[in-house]
Amino acid sequence: MKTATKCIVIAVALGLVLVPCAFGGEFRVGFAKQDITPTKPMPMWGYGARHDAMSEGVRDPLFAKAVVIDAGEEKLALVGLDLGRSPRADMMDRIRAAVKASSGVTFVMLSGSHTHHGPVIELLDEEGKGKGKFDDAVAYVAELEGKLIAVIEEAAGQVQDARIGWGSAEVLMNRNRHTKIEPKPTDSELSVIRFDDLEGNPIALMVNYAAHPTMLPGEDLRFSAEWPGQMMYAVENELSTNVGFLQGAAGDMSCKPSAETKGIELFGKAMGAEVVKIARAIETHVPEQPSIKGMDEDFEFDTRLPVDNPIVEGLLAKAFFPEFAKAAFEEMKGDKITPHLTTILVNEELALVGGSGEFFCNHANRLKARVREVKTIFVGYCNGHHMYFPTIEAASEGGYGADPKVSWVPLGAGEQMMNKALINIYTMLGKYDFSLLGS
Repeated sequence: MKTATKCIVIAVALGLVLVPCAFGGEFRVGFAKQDITPTKPMPMWGYGARHDAMSEGVRDPLFAKAVVIDAGEEKLALVGLDLGRSPRADMMDRIRAAVKASSGVTFVMLSGSHTHHGPVIELLDEEGKGKGKFDDAVAYVAELEGKLIAVIEEAAGQVQDARIGWGSAEVLMNRNRHTKIEPKPTDSELSVIRFDDLEGNPIALMVNYAAHPTMLPGEDLRFSAEWPGQMMYAVENELSTNVGFLQGAAGDMSCKPSAETKGIELFGKAMGAEVVKIARAIETHVPEQPSIKGMDEDFEFDTRLPVDNPIVEGLLAKAFFPEFAKAAFEEMKGDKITPHLTTILVNEELALVGGSGEFFCNHANRLKARVREVKTIFVGYCNGHHMYFPTIEAASEGGYGADPKVSWVPLGAGEQMMNKALINIYTMLGKYDFSLLGS
């Protein structure tokens, strides 16, 4: 088994801490959304048993919902996607470059809700990887990239002086689907970030929770935003505001419906009621230190699975379908895997950490416990997708999500990334003395 790892920091950008603005002029927020529902049949993401079965209509629409925060000298885009994953690395590079050039957006966090009723977005405009057989799906991916750029640009163009606040509560509507060890780890923290204008009128909410959106059966071939979509509808109707969703560390977290909350409508409505309670209790404020600091980093690991082996590609092709397997392996570099970590500090008060895959819940639990100074929210399926990130002890149990078939990173990769996120947060908070290092 390969264990060598190498962390490569590809971009580091630190925002400046500015003098507080009494009138809120240095902290601004804008919101926008785009319908990203496919209009033509194409393969669906999430369930391998479907193989390349084509979609059959729309159960409910898919959206991209963006909040852009303009604070100090930097801008951050938070984008919730009704998709199984966030865009590929090459798409992310183009999206970042485009919105920085057009709107001055420095940092981007795109999070897929992980609905298993969205489209496959891995397929490429190359023979054997999508072109020729799935041309509509290839065209959709190009259109999606443009729409994601557009929704961020629109949100950036809508910014206004704003207030911010957040709150959270333990909401026991999820369960650990992986471990057999008791007590089972769970992350049942439901977090809400609220953005208001200076008069306290709502601009938008961003909701964070960890639970797989897999309540609909795989046999249903209609596109759907699943339970997060129903939750957002419920909150929007109740509070007359805009709502986006950022999935958490849901690698081992499933929904836990009761007899009264079976089905995505009832479950989403019940979750929405919890969001409403939290949102109404939040007191928003004009930040004393409007600022955004951030770090984007790629890590490079040897894979646990020899993905450059034709037998492995054949097994993945059989489990899903050949074009998907070939396109998915394009995101690899031989036997290397390059997950992405995004660490953001907003106003010296709120830390947002995004990982490009399905992190198990204890990664988020431990990170949040170790960050003592500020509120910390973990965002999964963020800025790429590199399969499952089990904890070391979860990998020792094996099973789906923890073994090399779907967890390609080496043992301890998730822990290394969370350690780096912790260092990043404390660095941005100025907690380390680098004066002895010299100039």
